[in-house]
Amino acid sequence: MSLQAASAVPTQPATNGDGALTPTLPPELQKAMSRVTEISSLPEITARIVEVVEDPKATAQHMHEIVKNDPALAAKILKVVNSSFYGLPAQIASLDRAIVMLGLSAVKNIALAASLSRLFKPGEISEHFAARDLWKHCIAVGVCTKLLGRAGHADRSEEAFVAGLMHDMGLLVEHQLFPDGLKEITNRCHAKPQVFCAAEDEIIGANHQMFGAALAAKWKFPAGLRCAVAYHHNPENLRPEYRCLTTLVYVADTICSHNQIGFWLTTQLQEISDDALALINLDRERLAEAIVDLPERVEEAEQIFSQ
Repeated sequence: MSLQAASAVPTQPATNGDGALTPTLPPELQKAMSRVTEISSLPEITARIVEVVEDPKATAQHMHEIVKNDPALAAKILKVVNSSFYGLPAQIASLDRAIVMLGLSAVKNIALAASLSRLFKPGEISEHFAARDLWKHCIAVGVCTKLLGRAGHADRSEEAFVAGLMHDMGLLVEHQLFPDGLKEITNRCHAKPQVFCAAEDEIIGANHQMFGAALAAKWKFPAGLRCAVAYHHNPENLRPEYRCLTTLVYVADTICSHNQIGFWLTTQLQEISDDALALINLDRERLAEAIVDLPERVEEAEQIFSQ
């Protein structure tokens, strides 16, 4: 598969027990990761939800026992289940019914989205972009990935939303550890279009895919999500079993950046090849049909998941 404008491939991938490749940071940047504080760990309840979803013996009752202890999360689940974002035919009033209707994976996605939204603090990335622009872009890519997954009848289209939502979380690490470096990268790429990851590699010594992969491994994300975070600019470098979900994110990321939704610099030079579309079971016409309601869906999701 030929995907244009892919970033430099991480040079030291490590294989996890599940067979997923994870790019490895240089030793000095691995040490820098230990300074990450605000985003070093998921909230306890979110981590427990992820564990439940990954447990093949888990039931909706297990999920209910966890979520009922977090009233804010329970309220958000009910808000989501009753929105057109999921499009269920009738209003759902009880938490246990909402969990059954949504499924464990969708509840995990809502918990992760709610947790991630808290990490985008007020402030600037550069004079051109605020931190909340990155949040809007992540929400948009999550929504777009979900729409594309549905249109292409992806086997795990439910996981597509959270894969898109989480794809750029390595930028959060850079924003905390290297704010001046990220500002320089952003200003450079804004002034003259160029491959964002290459600028990161030059100025910081690693790119947001690599930082995101380290964070996803720390958070014990499942293999598919780790790959989407680590290779969303170069999914062709993945094993076939991980390539489809990550290519969905690649295509969605490209669409949202070309439409300048939120922080759009990371993929301004990427193009969507016919090979990429074939991999996610779409063509140009079906792609256009899938995203016709994207602006409205993004606005709705932003209202649901933002604090």
